[in-house]
Amino acid sequence: MGWRVRAGLLALAGAALSTPMVGALANEAEAPVPAMPAELASFHAKDQRLQDIGWQLVTGNAPFCERTQLAVGLQLQDMAVFSEPAAIRSALGLKGDFAVQTVAEGSPAAEHFHANEEVIALDGDAFGAWPAEERNHWQRLARAHDAIDASLAQDGGVTITPLAGAAITLSGVPACASRFELGSGHKRALAEGKRVIFGEDFVGFTFPEEELAAVIAHELSHNLLAHRVWLDTHGRKRKNVRASEREADRLMPWLLTNAGYEPEAALRFMERWGPNHSAGIFRARTHEGWDERAVHIAAEIERVKTHRAPDGSADWKTHFRRELGENGELTPLD
Repeated sequence: MGWRVRAGLLALAGAALSTPMVGALANEAEAPVPAMPAELASFHAKDQRLQDIGWQLVTGNAPFCERTQLAVGLQLQDMAVFSEPAAIRSALGLKGDFAVQTVAEGSPAAEHFHANEEVIALDGDAFGAWPAEERNHWQRLARAHDAIDASLAQDGGVTITPLAGAAITLSGVPACASRFELGSGHKRALAEGKRVIFGEDFVGFTFPEEELAAVIAHELSHNLLAHRVWLDTHGRKRKNVRASEREADRLMPWLLTNAGYEPEAALRFMERWGPNHSAGIFRARTHEGWDERAVHIAAEIERVKTHRAPDGSADWKTHFRRELGENGELTPLD
């Protein structure tokens, strides 16, 4: 459909932008914004949940991640991504092609930006000068997010210019190196090394926040523990994949704790999910039975409680037991 975004096109760059509306254009910007079409509004609401939770996970666990980056919590949207750019532009009340898609709650971007706010330049480079195909063109949006990351890596900040207002420079904060994306037209959940991707039809979007956070933490665990690299190096035998899934299950309560959630949410998620979803993203032959997985999660929750610091943090870099060895060996749990 014309409103749909192609799967995986809206990447969450750990990037950021922001700017209050000032001057003569403020009155125009404060005029009523056209309501988003229902389908687009639903997609945006799920994307916002994903980015909010993802932000808590990657910033809360930054002290313990091997790979970190500076982030500002802003995701952009480019009308060129859509099959009907003019219709979306009109529906959102935009003059140009670039606007804010989401700002993660509590992020630097959230202090200044809001969803669908039009932006026109990045570090003084006008988006309008960037070439793009007329429709279904995702490369320009990827370029924008990559440019934000590069700017943050270079000097710790990024400057974004809104349509209405002066340019604002946002300072990045440490975050685990992973992006979050919502794709249209599917219900899968997966991690591919640098990104965590959920389909808009994923059943977890109907779960309470802390249980949705648990499954996001599971997928994020695969990236933080570099499972894809390990499996590419040492092979995807069933026992290897199962061990990687078990590690991701067991890291869930650690990540949740550092993101401000109860570690028990990992177990509640598995108990809700398991009985009715024995296949799907958790495929039977590469995953243990949900009840076995729940046992491992419950044991890990107790370990988290044992090693939790006075400030409430859970140092999984020190206390999490790896099963996948550096040389390809598997280390059984006691």
